[in-house]
Amino acid sequence: MLDVEALKEKYLNYEFDRTEFEIKPEDAIKFARLCGETGDRFLDANDPNFQAPNNYVTCLKGRGIPEGFPKIGVGMDAGQAVEVLTPIKPGTPLVGKTHLHEIYTKTGRSGRMIFLVTRIEFFDDKGTHLANSDSRIVFRERGDS
Repeated sequence: MLDVEALKEKYLNYEFDRTEFEIKPEDAIKFARLCGETGDRFLDANDPNFQAPNNYVTCLKGRGIPEGFPKIGVGMDAGQAVEVLTPIKPGTPLVGKTHLHEIYTKTGRSGRMIFLVTRIEFFDDKGTHLANSDSRIVFRERGDS
């Protein structure tokens, strides 16, 4: 069995990816329409409060797992969560800083499962922390790990 405590010690809260993003206004509007948004602040680039929908950051990805992280098995999506600290204005350059935020286990019918929570923290060009996007991946531990 994989030593999860050793993984936590080695990999938690260590920034392993930094990616630059820029949300194009037309992409934010298209995304908003697909999500069913109806407010002008999401659909009209000329609105003084124009912003990307809160869940837009879930489509911005960097590298998901740090280099050298052990092979656990086949990973499956186990959900996403977004925390918006301030509205994100399309056209604003963003920097996404990625780290493993949590590693934990649960035991299911088929054995132990290992959950990784990868967090991307988004900052503007002034260093203001705008949002967090957490992605959970669940692995069913292989018998040979």
